[in-house]
Amino acid sequence: MTPSSRRGVRLALGLTASLLATTAFAQATDYRARLPQDEVTYFLMPDRFYNGDTANDTGGIPGGRLEHGFDPTHDGFYHGGDLAGVERRLDYVQGLGATAIWMAPIFKNKPVQGEPGREFAGSHGYWITDFTRVDPHFGDEAAMRALVEAAHARGMKVYMDIVTNHTADVIRYRECPSNDCVYRSRADYPYTRRGGVEGEAINDGFTGWNFDRLTRPDYAYTPYVPAGEETVKVPAWLNDPAYYHNRGDTTFRGESSLDGDFAGLDDLMTEHPRVVEGMIEIYGDWIDRYQVDGFRIDTARHVNPEFWRAFVPAMLARAEANGIPNFHIFGEVYDVDPAVTARFTRVDGYPAVLDFGFQYTVTDIVARDVPPDRLAKVFASDALYEGGEQAALGLPTFLGNHDMGRIGGFIVKAKPDISDQELLARTTLAHALLMFSRGAPTLYYGDEQGFTGAGGYGAARQDMADTQVAAYRRQRFVGGAQAAFSTEAPLYRAIADMARLRQADVRLRRGLQTVRFAAEEPGLFAVSRRIPGEAGETLIVYNTSASPITANIEVDAGSTDWSSSRGDCPTAATAPASVRVTVAAFDYLICSSEGAR
Repeated sequence: MTPSSRRGVRLALGLTASLLATTAFAQATDYRARLPQDEVTYFLMPDRFYNGDTANDTGGIPGGRLEHGFDPTHDGFYHGGDLAGVERRLDYVQGLGATAIWMAPIFKNKPVQGEPGREFAGSHGYWITDFTRVDPHFGDEAAMRALVEAAHARGMKVYMDIVTNHTADVIRYRECPSNDCVYRSRADYPYTRRGGVEGEAINDGFTGWNFDRLTRPDYAYTPYVPAGEETVKVPAWLNDPAYYHNRGDTTFRGESSLDGDFAGLDDLMTEHPRVVEGMIEIYGDWIDRYQVDGFRIDTARHVNPEFWRAFVPAMLARAEANGIPNFHIFGEVYDVDPAVTARFTRVDGYPAVLDFGFQYTVTDIVARDVPPDRLAKVFASDALYEGGEQAALGLPTFLGNHDMGRIGGFIVKAKPDISDQELLARTTLAHALLMFSRGAPTLYYGDEQGFTGAGGYGAARQDMADTQVAAYRRQRFVGGAQAAFSTEAPLYRAIADMARLRQADVRLRRGLQTVRFAAEEPGLFAVSRRIPGEAGETLIVYNTSASPITANIEVDAGSTDWSSSRGDCPTAATAPASVRVTVAAFDYLICSSEGAR
């Protein structure tokens, strides 16, 4: 048998083993035993995914779209997707290789908010009024239970998106009836004075932590609840303005980042013991009721560290009590600097945070031809996280989301004249960097169908099924437009192949990462993944340039024999501690060695 034929047999056997391993991995009886870094997470917005029950399109609310919020022709209103629709499409999600789903918040929302002429609906889920029940636009308790049970029966996990920073916009301030209230600081408007430092003395003896002395909420503004909305929030304690900061809109800087209203939303006083206790009660109950597998926490950086140091351990303990040992908690800290995001693992006590630094850098590499050595610098910062490079394995990595936009859209914006072939190649390479680098890869729904969009927010929240939004129909598709939920879409097939490779090789999930080479211009980026204490390594070599490249890459001295998991890898080291590879433009290789034989 020739060397090339031996390589072909190994590749065929490897692919067969990969398929078998994927099936066993995804359908494992004890799916709870998987670590966060074992998962491939699929993030979706229920409203934009699939309409499984048209009876709940208006949430049972009478009137027109400004009352119930349903208007499938407008990108800012409800489109009819629901929990029943997610359940019906679990085959599709699992076929992509996803082992966990993360859903945007499914709690009952204020249906419509905004000043006249600027109204939008709560289809995204972040304007919560009732923290204890499913939004009727998405279904009910039975629909939620059915979805979670169906996912668990497949060995898939379910992560909930939760909010503790704010509620829907209900509270008003008498001093600014237009609801456009400038932030008033603690120095200029202390808690112990009404209307400023020279104002009436109130809240006598309040020092910042003895909240029994904080009896009046009118230190900065005079808050009130409009008629008819006095009991709209659930649990009932949330209707009391005393549990909110009431200082006006955040500027996203300084103290206002913690104490200001996020785009007018009612900012909870998360330092208040009743709020801490209440949020622990609320979300602990969701774990008890539905046995969910993790929480993604919205607006994490806008809540004080003391809150998280109480809340996170309480949730982990509640999960443990329910027999959920690897409950995954990850926070949204929207910052591309690892020094900022890592702080939340060291000071606030987060097990993990979304890796915005990875997202920003990979986008720069594939869309703007930034040299890949920038990504090496991101990975070098893993030491900053609590737990170091081992903890960094559990950081959710991603390429885009419902706020910022999609990876395909970023590439099109940077290169508007790009060919279809190159757009597909660059987008595929971005997903390879996501799926095989350290971290817990998170896919944004619709990317696998080639969605691009014109930007963030509404423009990045397209309908998976046939859409009535004109702008969504006009978007460019990576790999060409496909039928809804096509499993033949080029990116769907490419990502599914990547997921099979990742799940078949434990080093691609749990292996610590060593950067082997990082070009200072568009070119090669190479990393090895290794399990501490075990022989062997898996080498991934990416080419971020428009030309094929041949180069020697350093490896372990004991890695003498090699096989190909993906691409044309060498069968042996070129010299001790060196292998020679050739990588096509915008492509990648995955090569494996079990050590010396």
